[in-house]
Amino acid sequence: MSLVAGVDSSTQSCTVVVRDAASGALVRQGRAPHPPGTEVDPAAWWEAMATALDGAGGLSDVDALAVAGQQHGLVCLDADGEVVRPALLWNDTRSAPAADDLVAELGPGEWATAIGSVPVASFTVTKLRWLATHEPALAARVAAVCLPHDWLTWKLRGTGSLDDLVTDRSDASGTGYFSGTTGAYLPDILDRAFGRSDVVLPRVLGPGEAAGRTPDGVLLGPGAGDNAGAALGLGAAAGDVVVSLGTSGVVSAVSPTPTADPTGIIAGFASATGEHLPLVCTLNAARVLDAAAAMLSVDHAGLSRLALDAPAGAGGLVLVPYLVGERTPNRPDATGALHGLTLGSAAPSHLARAAVEGLLCGLADALDALVAAGVDVRRVFLVGGGARSDAVARIAPAVFGRPVLRPTPGEYVADGAARQAAWVLAGQAAPPEWTAADTEVFEAEPTPQVRDRYAQARDHTIPRVGA
Repeated sequence: MSLVAGVDSSTQSCTVVVRDAASGALVRQGRAPHPPGTEVDPAAWWEAMATALDGAGGLSDVDALAVAGQQHGLVCLDADGEVVRPALLWNDTRSAPAADDLVAELGPGEWATAIGSVPVASFTVTKLRWLATHEPALAARVAAVCLPHDWLTWKLRGTGSLDDLVTDRSDASGTGYFSGTTGAYLPDILDRAFGRSDVVLPRVLGPGEAAGRTPDGVLLGPGAGDNAGAALGLGAAAGDVVVSLGTSGVVSAVSPTPTADPTGIIAGFASATGEHLPLVCTLNAARVLDAAAAMLSVDHAGLSRLALDAPAGAGGLVLVPYLVGERTPNRPDATGALHGLTLGSAAPSHLARAAVEGLLCGLADALDALVAAGVDVRRVFLVGGGARSDAVARIAPAVFGRPVLRPTPGEYVADGAARQAAWVLAGQAAPPEWTAADTEVFEAEPTPQVRDRYAQARDHTIPRVGA
């Protein structure tokens, strides 16, 4: 039996799964935490991965490994391969003014045409502008720029040569200086952001292309960004959308065609399998359920039961869940709002239903953006902590107007990396067909009236005090 390992080096932790290369059956796994903060010494990721690998039984019997990881993080190396400064993570917002400046300099339309996205503070390119502006002495030392998963793959290879840095399309497409459509870096944009383009950038490997071997002979895959890794782990194909309900909501679709959205709502990323992965993010997801449960003094199971006891539309009660502002649509200063409160709708069950429907309607707005851009949306995979709610899963198909699949909770990003490792090991043209995880399928008659009433309320939200 050949074994493969998949690594998910996320913002908060490192997870390793070891699976049978042929069937995908889970053999063992390990996990280790990452330090908090929005800038991290990459050495912490290396140490956490070593701990997680030990917890997963090590690599002595593993034939191939791939790393998927958090996107956008800026890792700068000097000519000797040493880290120049702690990595700036995707959630480090100090580069927001730099993002505004870069967008103003080229214009959103030019950005969308060039990279498929309009950069925001999370993108690597904005962090390079920040570094050049605020830490010019450190910027002058930079000989190579890579991403978290690139750096870990390079460290696993162990050569120490900057020429051995590699990446894949999915992660490169989130840098802001790479085109997922042409498959090429954009030196003019790099020069605009950083003031020079003479730095080493990781070679972009094709899907299923080997990245070399560790000193002990373990074959390495090219790796992937976390969202692309999750899509691969779920077996998502064209027409599939993955809706992830975590702190924020992420709606991404596997698509054979690229997108170029000048509004900035859709990020035109690439998939780990050669297609594209347009992605929309909402700021409000599982925390909406947390807030509703707190207001009603119930746990999440109790909230779910209450929501399912109420009729569709919650008797006209609508919650617009912009609890931390929103980016889809772009209303950073908006607040949450409750509309349609009457004596008939003033019940805990109706508020619970309105919270679930409001959460789902916000995500449906993201789905609408993908459809408007020409993305085929046939069915929805529902994952993440918020997907554990039975009310969310049962109400979602009525709001989305499409079948909803809820896989058994798992480590989808690490699974995607493991599947990629098996792909590289097999040397085939496509990833192996692994046995799918147990999946619940939910279907329901669409309730367009719920979306219509939500849209009316959404368009009457008010800004927060002092905004």
